Amino acid sequence: MADTPEDVHHRLWHVLTPGIPREQSQELYRTWAPLYEQDMKTSQYKGPRQVAETLVKALGNRSDARVLDVAAGTGFVGEELQKMGFSNVDALDACQEMLDIAKTKQVYKNFILDFLGTNRLKIEDDTYDATSCCGAFCEGHVKCDCLEELVRVVKPGGFVCVGIRKFFLETVEEYRKLEPLMADLQRRGLWEPVSRDVTQDYCEAYDGVVFLFKVK
Repeated sequence: MADTPEDVHHRLWHVLTPGIPREQSQELYRTWAPLYEQDMKTSQYKGPRQVAETLVKALGNRSDARVLDVAAGTGFVGEELQKMGFSNVDALDACQEMLDIAKTKQVYKNFILDFLGTNRLKIEDDTYDATSCCGAFCEGHVKCDCLEELVRVVKPGGFVCVGIRKFFLETVEEYRKLEPLMADLQRRGLWEPVSRDVTQDYCEAYDGVVFLFKVK
């Protein structure tokens, strides 16, 4: 019997249960991986395209720009970037099972199994021309204190692009701190804001917000 939209909705929100520990959410991703692609398509997940379009607009004709796709999952953002002519892209995700699916798409050059947080990634400073991060700012996922690591690995003059469901900024305690922290990084001279776009149909008909910053 085929899954119903209600089945898909349940899986999508089970991994976003308020207060869910990070370890539990990661275990859910490991078991969800085989169904993840179809479930996200069913949920009309347009966030990856919105993030990719924002990033490509900033990078212009620099199709050789080196990009790190953070929380790459099965490769939705990588696929969109490739469609737009960008193929010098690496994937970072905390779930090996998701990365294994991403590898089959041939849209990434390198694969990094790690979790974005306050831990220092095994990536040198100023390595990338840009980082993208779509779908990571959710319950039981990354916290706001990961932003500095996104900045560290990007060259001065490069870009950081972050996509999030809009209502998470208003309803999730952790993400109420996100924009104040973004402003603090600006005050400290780490980056400057380029755009903050509210997008329609980011996921499941919910609006999203796509942030773009330029690293100093």
